[in-house]
Amino acid sequence: MEHVHPHHSDHQHGKPLIRFDHATFRYPHGPALEDITFEIADGEFIGVIGPNGSGKTTLLRAILGLMPPSTGSLQIFDCACERLQCYHRARIGYLPQKELVDASFPITVEETVLMGRAGVIGLFRRPGKTDREIVRHALEDVGMADFHDRALGALSGGQQQRVFIARALAQHPQVLLLDEPTTGIDTPTQHTILDLIKHLHQDLHLTVVLVSHDINLIAPLTDRIALLNTRLYAIGPAKEVLRKEILALVYGQEAVTTDAGHVLIADHHHP
Repeated sequence: MEHVHPHHSDHQHGKPLIRFDHATFRYPHGPALEDITFEIADGEFIGVIGPNGSGKTTLLRAILGLMPPSTGSLQIFDCACERLQCYHRARIGYLPQKELVDASFPITVEETVLMGRAGVIGLFRRPGKTDREIVRHALEDVGMADFHDRALGALSGGQQQRVFIARALAQHPQVLLLDEPTTGIDTPTQHTILDLIKHLHQDLHLTVVLVSHDINLIAPLTDRIALLNTRLYAIGPAKEVLRKEILALVYGQEAVTTDAGHVLIADHHHP
């Protein structure tokens, strides 16, 4: 099948930070991502869309160094090493899919965010004054400084998500990976979380890769959108990728309607 690669955005960014070059990532039962080639530039905001099981989370796992390519290459920060402990990994902040927090688990907001320092200082070194200062700043960045001594389990879903973003920021990352950051929280809160991510991208000059099933919600934030379904079907500015004929390659002709700039996909469930 012919891949559609719309032109690159005119938006000016820095040098490429992440380079997939004909990279294939396999699970025991078969390929998860096949023959992926594209670059993510310093300071870019990339949205990643595609059906369930299309390899979106695998793409993030690959960037994190949890899955080396079986063929082809993946280069990060001019480093092609496949060791998870490579110091470059500490420069990648990660927000996994929303965690279910046990309301009775005795961990505070500050302790949760301190866990983000472990990748930087090593797991067994005690956090010092500097680490606590960094945690305070991270909580300020997400508007949760006043909650530092609260129990994580007592917070709302949206507040917890802010704390988990702060945990990723406490690493002082250059790249922030977000896996379905709006799932499991109410619609007004989804908008505030995405606004927060947009401001962090701008204020901290982060490179952001955001996986989402909610195409319309993320489209306005992105420089480019990648459309995945095991293969990379398209990558480019939202207005070029979110066209019916391109989306139909992945979701099926009958499933896609576009209405006044909004994309509707029938039977597009998510877990």
